[in-house]
Amino acid sequence: MEQNPSDVTHGILYLVSTPIGNLEDITLRALRVLKEADLIAAEDTRRIKKLLYHYQIKTPVTSYFEHTTFRKTQSFIAQLKMGKKIALVSEAGTPSISDPGYKLTTLAIENQIKVIPIPGVAALIAALSASGLPTHSMVFEGFIPRTSGKRRNLFLSLKDQGRTLIFYESPRRLLSTLKDLLEILGDRKIVIAREMTKMFEEMIRGKTSEVITRLENKAVRGEITIVVSGKPPSSKGHLG
Repeated sequence: MEQNPSDVTHGILYLVSTPIGNLEDITLRALRVLKEADLIAAEDTRRIKKLLYHYQIKTPVTSYFEHTTFRKTQSFIAQLKMGKKIALVSEAGTPSISDPGYKLTTLAIENQIKVIPIPGVAALIAALSASGLPTHSMVFEGFIPRTSGKRRNLFLSLKDQGRTLIFYESPRRLLSTLKDLLEILGDRKIVIAREMTKMFEEMIRGKTSEVITRLENKAVRGEITIVVSGKPPSSKGHLG
């Protein structure tokens, strides 16, 4: 159980994980916290309001996104210092993971405000768990840079990485990204996880070249997570 707010000087910032698609992927604890909070700070207010409406939760909602003013962030901190309970939610999934919520989280910690995670769905973990690629060690790079030069530089920096690689990407840039991956990392095992937990969920598996061929003339839509196998260990010969 969470610490009773009366036992601490300040309020509590809850990092509440929300569904990445299917509204049933919400925990009972998350629903309770959303209902009991004084305020919900959301990256996408329209999306969270759909969830709240579905579960008949009437907690006030305000926006908190990448370009939120510093003044508004300070307002949240002031409310927390007065004992308020604020639930931070991302557009989907777990707050602070490749998400602007980390700024508020960091500031709350700096101000000695209690931060409590309410675990749940994260697209990178869902994709990794079903990928069939090694899961014991991985590297998550978040969203791939939009420009070709920065994207290629990122892949060059990961070329010798032996751990499984995970990225988020836009469907519009997916094919260009896959071609850069093939050129720089080689023809590795790869999984494209598309629209996870939604009606048209799809897992496309194969070598990078095979996946490119499958997608070459196909219109790809939806949210994309890419999982790539790490660099295979070098095979060394043995003296006879």
